[in-house]
Amino acid sequence: MEERDDHAGKPLPQPAAEERSAGSQQPEVRCRRRRVASVSSPALSASRLTLPGVMDSEGRVDESRLRMHIFKNGGVCPSERGLAWRFLFGMYPCSSTALERSLLCEQLLVRYLVMRRKWQQFLPSAVRIQLNGTDAELVSAVRYFDQREAQAQQQTQEQSEEIGDRLVFLELQAQILFERVTFDQEELREAIRIIDKDVPRTNRDLSYYQDKGLGNLLVLRNILITYAAFHPEVSYAQGMNDLCSRFLEVLDSEVDAFWSFSCYMEKFSRDFRADGLHRKIELEAALLKELDPPLYAHLVKDNMESFTFCHRWLLLGFQREFEHSDALRLFEILSCDHLELISQQVDRARHQERLAQKYCTENRSKSELPAFNTDFTFELFICAAILLDNRESLLQCHDDVQLIQFTSSLQGSLDLNDTLKKAENHFYNYCKRCAWDYAARSAALCHRQEDFFYHLRSLFVLK
Repeated sequence: MEERDDHAGKPLPQPAAEERSAGSQQPEVRCRRRRVASVSSPALSASRLTLPGVMDSEGRVDESRLRMHIFKNGGVCPSERGLAWRFLFGMYPCSSTALERSLLCEQLLVRYLVMRRKWQQFLPSAVRIQLNGTDAELVSAVRYFDQREAQAQQQTQEQSEEIGDRLVFLELQAQILFERVTFDQEELREAIRIIDKDVPRTNRDLSYYQDKGLGNLLVLRNILITYAAFHPEVSYAQGMNDLCSRFLEVLDSEVDAFWSFSCYMEKFSRDFRADGLHRKIELEAALLKELDPPLYAHLVKDNMESFTFCHRWLLLGFQREFEHSDALRLFEILSCDHLELISQQVDRARHQERLAQKYCTENRSKSELPAFNTDFTFELFICAAILLDNRESLLQCHDDVQLIQFTSSLQGSLDLNDTLKKAENHFYNYCKRCAWDYAARSAALCHRQEDFFYHLRSLFVLK
């Protein structure tokens, strides 16, 4: 029997996780012969997304449709992921045409190379990773990396005169742009020291880092040092290597991975500072208190209130809790910001509710909308879904050590579609409860055919 919402008189939505197309869940194609990533991939600037209704004839992307497609279809197929991410994370402006992007790619290439060369000239001793000789595989990877550098230099020499002149002009522009940038030698050396420890620890079981692909660790190192050098307010923090590794693996380009990672960090760099992550963990605790007060009460006793066991989940976007290809899908689903309480879609639904109140409230008094906590992002609902799904096991934990042991046991074992479905249900029920609480406090609301619940359905149901 179809479940119905008596207040709204409308059927409750079937969560989008149940309707995810099979095409977006194809197994990721793995290349058997790995190589070191290219410096840049300019040919992609003219490539086209085949997602229905997302790109027009000149190559412009409808950003809202792209984000909606990613959410409602459980991500994009692996063959289009690289191009989609360049738009999703802001390297390519969605309003750009294919012609404009080809020029943009040249500009981004030259700017990155100037930035990389600037820190290398400032600290020439840091150009090569310091190895102690015990990591034989990484020693070999240096050779693969040097081969790529030689090939890139040869390609530069073989460029046509017209392209060469244009790149010389762009390089002059970049040099002027970064001329006044200065580095703190001590801080940059410390950042490089930590990067050189973390990069070899990046998940080398991934096929992307197998065989000659192990040289990609050195590409990753270049990206991280360049970012730290030109973003001293953020610099480098542990965990950034795993995060940046996702961009390098999917985009398979040093330049493109750098700019996409930089765009992502503009929004989320705070998460790598103590105050930012502390705030996120506080929000997770507050959300769990809303969804399951008894479980929350158990976790806040016996000095477990810090919720530190959620630290890695929220910092790295559940990178290790799901199978690798599913973790990539979840990362792009979370990054599409479709199902957020601050998203355009939710704001539009609340605007319709506001209009309905204006014309249906008898005394036309000004009243507040449902008391949503707009800081509850969808990743917090994902985290809550995992906690609630393992409620009984969590109730058996009585200290932080047991919690960390339990959460470590979840690595690679979670089902993404099931988790998404449950997170969407928790999100919807949270919105519904807030709206009902609001309606119960309002004495002058009239019966409406369309209300907030009805508009909220559009976030879940495929058109």
